[in-house]
Amino acid sequence: MVSELEDIIPPLLYWYSGAARVLPWRSDPTPYHVWISEIMLQQTRVEAVKDYYTRFMEALPTPLALAACDGEELNKLWQGLGYYSRARNLKRAAEQIRDLWGGELPDTYDALRALPGVGAYTAGAIASIAFGLPEPAVDGNVLRVITRLTRNPEDIMKQSTKDVVTEALRRVYPSGEDASALTQALMELGATVCVPNGAPHCTECPLREMCQAHEAGDELSYPVKTPKKERTVMERSVFLVRCGEKYALRKRADKGLLAGLWEFPAAEQYLDKNGVSAWAEENGLALCGPCVSVGEAKHIFTHIEWRMRIFEIPVKEENNAFVFADKAAIRDIYCVPSAFKAMLGYIEKH
Repeated sequence: MVSELEDIIPPLLYWYSGAARVLPWRSDPTPYHVWISEIMLQQTRVEAVKDYYTRFMEALPTPLALAACDGEELNKLWQGLGYYSRARNLKRAAEQIRDLWGGELPDTYDALRALPGVGAYTAGAIASIAFGLPEPAVDGNVLRVITRLTRNPEDIMKQSTKDVVTEALRRVYPSGEDASALTQALMELGATVCVPNGAPHCTECPLREMCQAHEAGDELSYPVKTPKKERTVMERSVFLVRCGEKYALRKRADKGLLAGLWEFPAAEQYLDKNGVSAWAEENGLALCGPCVSVGEAKHIFTHIEWRMRIFEIPVKEENNAFVFADKAAIRDIYCVPSAFKAMLGYIEKH
């Protein structure tokens, strides 16, 4: 595999010099910019990240600013990106960078890898793109490219497969500007040409003459990947408890799904209107009108699917068990995750 990978570098670098998309974090690839962009891009589309990245950099332009940031402010900046543990790890890592590295990201792979939330891929990306170190960054895009090039039948969900590909790349990786360009070229090829969903755009690929899967005509047989387990379906009833123009919020537990974020109160089961009224009574809420069903929604996490029935509950007065906020405060202050997008939309319209 090593000799095969060595041959792809010149044509890939030449292709990337003309094919690279213009992205905000590429214009100034400092270690901090690369780090934040790579964390944001995990599980998130490039187009969705662009505006988040720009707002984040305006608010928190340095690791020291991130370390000093209030947790609620950070969550609000992250709102809509999902996987909020990424934001919590960013803050923890920024605090280490402040305390151990004088406010600047460390310039070795091992030190980067030791930061909270920085895995092998992210460490490799920062090391090569920002510092020019000969360290590959191997994610799903890169694994797809390499396994098609080499017609590798190994399961890419196995760590051993990723280790073999990473080590083979490391043995041929250049240094300096070419290291930076090669990492980004592999990412770009996997994202725009050797795509994850549907047929690859082989006519546009600079490596098609070297690609064993293309030669065999079985590109879609690679990569080999263990099927995902079926998601667990959870039925919930979500309550828009309204007192005048304010709605009740509560904070989720500090651990677990959506830890520490704000949500609308809910029951972990489907309820009918009688059940909703009983829930309100159990929670000390005095109704001033009927409980009304206002729709249904679904939200998919990685391993869990929420199916939600939404009810509006009008109450006479606020209750200390909840925080009551109007829609402007919910929009501007409280971080309510996108799992509740349908409820937020309802509030904005009503």
